[in-house]
Order: sequence, then structure tokens, then C-alpha cells
Amino acid sequence: MADTHPAPLTESISGHCLCGSVSITLEGARPEVDICHCAMCRRWGGAFFGGLKGSGFSVSGQEHVTSYRSSEWAERAFCKQCGSNLWYRFLPGDLHSFLAGLFDLPADVDASMGIEQQIFIDEKPCWYDLAQDSQKKTGPRKTGAQIIAEAKAAGFDIG
Repeated sequence: MADTHPAPLTESISGHCLCGSVSITLEGARPEVDICHCAMCRRWGGAFFGGLKGSGFSVSGQEHVTSYRSSEWAERAFCKQCGSNLWYRFLPGDLHSFLAGLFDLPADVDASMGIEQQIFIDEKPCWYDLAQDSQKKTGPRKTGAQIIAEAKAAGFDIG
């Protein structure tokens, strides 16, 4: 099956926390946002989590980063100076997803961003809907049970 995702960005993108103590450079960023509606993400950020992934990253100001083990399979990092949420890390695969709002995106990239997928849609509250909530601009919508089953089928030990 052919990959239907847009090509990764050729230029790195940079972002930072609210106070600027932590800066992140993301290489090979995918011009799509993953959306998570789970209760933990909503508690963590006040609403859904919108994350960007890439092929590599670097962090400066690491001494200002602290993390919280939020489940058997994940940790969440934030700036201990200003409290800005920085990334979600899926521990079994050592995969990072960075908060999309941290990055200063070029106007052309920002205008063409889509949603790769929405997960834990079974936990999404009724008080918000996404404007791009269509198969034209968003990928699949998966329940929590589907995500857990996919992770286990891929061989990840998530308890």
C-alpha cells in the first residue's frame, strides 16, 4: 500500500517553551498533526493534544526539562521554569511527539497542515469539535481500544 502522507519537511523547524528556557529543533517533521483526545492529554493541556513527529530532534536547555511518568508506557515532559508542556514520549518505542504549538511554522507549511489521525475518540468530550473534522483533512479516527490493540500487535509491551 502506498504511503499517502505528505513528504517530510526538508528544512528543520524550531520551537521553544513560553519562557524560552527550552528550545527544540525537529528534523524531518511531518506536516501533519496527531490529535489525542484521551483524558490524560486533556488534563495535561486543557483540551486535546496536538503533536508533531519527525525523524530526529535536538533539545537545548535540557536542564530545564522535567518529565512525569503518566502511565506504564508513556512519559510527558515540561519546562520546569514556565510549565510549558513539551513532548509526549511513548516509552516502548522511544517515540517522541512534540506539542505543535511550540513551533514557528513557515506560513506555507502552516496553511497546508492536516491531521494525520485522531486517537482515543471514544474519550473526546462533546464541548469541542475540530474544524478539520473530515476525511479530506484528517486521517483515521481510532478508539482507545483500537490504539492499545495496535500497539500490542506491533509487539509493544504496554501492560
